[in-house]
Amino acid sequence: MSMQSMPPSIPSPTDRPVVGTYRTYAEAQRAVDFLSDEKFPVERTAIIGSDLKMVETVLGRLTSGRAAMAGAGSGAWFGLLIGLLLTLFTTERGAMPLLLLGAVVFGALFGAVFGFIAHAATRGRRDFTSR
Repeated sequence: MSMQSMPPSIPSPTDRPVVGTYRTYAEAQRAVDFLSDEKFPVERTAIIGSDLKMVETVLGRLTSGRAAMAGAGSGAWFGLLIGLLLTLFTTERGAMPLLLLGAVVFGALFGAVFGFIAHAATRGRRDFTSR
């Protein structure tokens, strides 16, 4: 099996200057979290594991508002799914759009609350998003 290299126009995630070396993943994560807390633009940083087992690309800062919005988006999709399932058992066709809308709104609301709570539960230990 041959390995294909990335096109020259797309930089590899490992083509970045090394700004720190840490013994554990948790230490590296704390360093990126510190940079994020200090408003450093972490969008272009990466955590690279030893022996190239893992490359974690940092996408940006994670605030309480962003966590709530991500939760609202996930909750809206889940609400839509539940709403669609409920419309299977609805005999009144005129109620379907209202039922779907209500399910999406309540899903988004609960998702936002749970996203906010989940982010707050980390107590600032991971204030960045990554892939």
